[in-house]
Amino acid sequence: MPKLGAEPIRKAALINAAIVTVGRAGSLDVTVAQIAREAGMSSALAHHYFGSKERIFLAAMRHILTQYGDTTRAALRGTELPRDRLRAIISASFDSVNFEHNTIAAWLNFYALAVVEPQAARLLRVYHRRLASNLLAALRPLAGPDAEQIAGTLGALIDGLYLRAALSDTADAAAAECMTLDYLEKVLP
Repeated sequence: MPKLGAEPIRKAALINAAIVTVGRAGSLDVTVAQIAREAGMSSALAHHYFGSKERIFLAAMRHILTQYGDTTRAALRGTELPRDRLRAIISASFDSVNFEHNTIAAWLNFYALAVVEPQAARLLRVYHRRLASNLLAALRPLAGPDAEQIAGTLGALIDGLYLRAALSDTADAAAAECMTLDYLEKVLP
């Protein structure tokens, strides 16, 4: 007889294990058995809850995106001025919850998966649209017609700093945030 209430706990454990396992391997070249072992359960149970490694990883990326959204909303809470809102968005992007080794490795693999997996591509588009929307809302009063170009460059810079951190195996959040804020100060009037 199944344990009542165990499913959400087990799913969360598998999601966290997927992030750790992918982070350790640096790629999606891991098995469901490795993820399940990291979570302390059988691969049959992992397959029961998710069906495949790709589904576990997509659930992990949804979890990461939810954490990112929570961090961003918390950083934006109480900010009113457009520059403060921009700083909050950038700060949330490089917050220790979001900009840590395993999460960065997951992002790198998420980009690669989005090329071939339609659900990953859709999830990535949602993230890009949300980031652009948040940036544009703060940039329009400051940059007028240049807001879209600046928002696009900021988004690319943030994503690029994640990719660079994944490839160099160093995640210097303070330096990444500083570089992004420096760019922002140079382009805003």
